[in-house]
Amino acid sequence: MENQPQRKIIHVDCDCFYAAVEIRENPRLNGIPVAVGGLPEKRGVIATCNYEARDYGVRSAMASAYALRLCPHLNIIKPRFELYRDASAQLHKIFSDYTDQIEPLSLDEAFLDVTNSDMCRGSATLMAQEIRRRVKETVGITVSAGVAPNKFLSKVASDWNKPDGLKVITPSEVDAFVAELPVKKLFGVGKATGKRLAKLGIETCADVRTWEQADLNKHFGVFGERLHQLARGIDNRPVVTSHRRKSLSVELTYDEDLAGQQEVLAKVPELLEELESRYEKIREEYAITKRFVKVKFGDFTQTTMEELCALSDKEPFKEEPFKRLMTKAWERGEKSVRLLGAGIRLHDLKARDTATQLDLFL
Repeated sequence: MENQPQRKIIHVDCDCFYAAVEIRENPRLNGIPVAVGGLPEKRGVIATCNYEARDYGVRSAMASAYALRLCPHLNIIKPRFELYRDASAQLHKIFSDYTDQIEPLSLDEAFLDVTNSDMCRGSATLMAQEIRRRVKETVGITVSAGVAPNKFLSKVASDWNKPDGLKVITPSEVDAFVAELPVKKLFGVGKATGKRLAKLGIETCADVRTWEQADLNKHFGVFGERLHQLARGIDNRPVVTSHRRKSLSVELTYDEDLAGQQEVLAKVPELLEELESRYEKIREEYAITKRFVKVKFGDFTQTTMEELCALSDKEPFKEEPFKRLMTKAWERGEKSVRLLGAGIRLHDLKARDTATQLDLFL
């Protein structure tokens, strides 16, 4: 059997994407703190911000009101997703000139498998450099890129020299690079796992390598095997070129808390109208298998309820079933409500085993 060619993966990540697009549209914002997100008086949160705002401690997912306390002269701009989708489409048009093996992670980042690409004499490094230059010239924003033999390392590398940077990890450099890598850089290591690792004296991947996999499994369950592999720079995940939906939902955060059950139920028709509108766009591709609701109370606790939805149901967006679920969910807390959500679980009609799977729901 012939040896497989060494994989070449590029991870491209836009720098402060939403904010960068807004600054491109309004150059007067250049050099001052900018964030894209919801308005503070409407309990908005920050979606993203530029580095000038980050210098004040502003971060994504932060409440806009708190962000303004950290940076009183912060310019908060309401999101314009059509604008961002157009910019993302421009990005992917550029990517497609180098490979058709593209795995989008969001509007602003993607993995590119360029192993078999003949562009730039087959050099992944030259391709990454060219992509960055073309994005700046064509889209008017900057991107950072990481080049490595696998997805894990390319994603780490793209964050290495941000913003507007490039980091290349060659196969011969993998072992030494990963050995010094802090474990907090590993995919799947969040704050809780990081603290558990620190208690065991594990700070770097070199520390992980001193442990047997069986011992890691004892402490971290199935993640122990993943930890063992990543600490050695091993990641065999392929670039996946298509992602299919598993669910579709709509959520609304209210300016003022909903006081009780009747106010909650009065909001259901509005949620369902938007949910059905979104489903119409994908109706030919997906069947509905479940309906569900989400309730987030004023104290930020939340709960969900769901139920099976027969595929033969001709009116999957009827108010009564959703109101019944919403009532049960609200009764779990019987408190004021700041957010409501309604959604559906989906079955991919394009899946190979469609006929078999459909029988399960008839």
